[in-house]
Amino acid sequence: MVNKTKRRFVAGATCPQCKSLDTIMLYFENNVEKIQCVNCDYQESQADKQVTKATRTSESVIGVFKPE
Repeated sequence: MVNKTKRRFVAGATCPQCKSLDTIMLYFENNVEKIQCVNCDYQESQADKQVTKATRTSESVIGVFKPE
């Protein structure tokens, strides 16, 4: 099976790791936005806003630790 994920380069983007210009490609995988540097293979992903919002609303805080 051939991977047909649509990928596009981000003009003017600089890789946070190797600092190369115009080497960042952007693509979606399972509704998650991902970027990858084609020079050093740096990767970063950002979940959909709906996923992040759903995660935050279901969290609960038991207590706050305050070391003295």
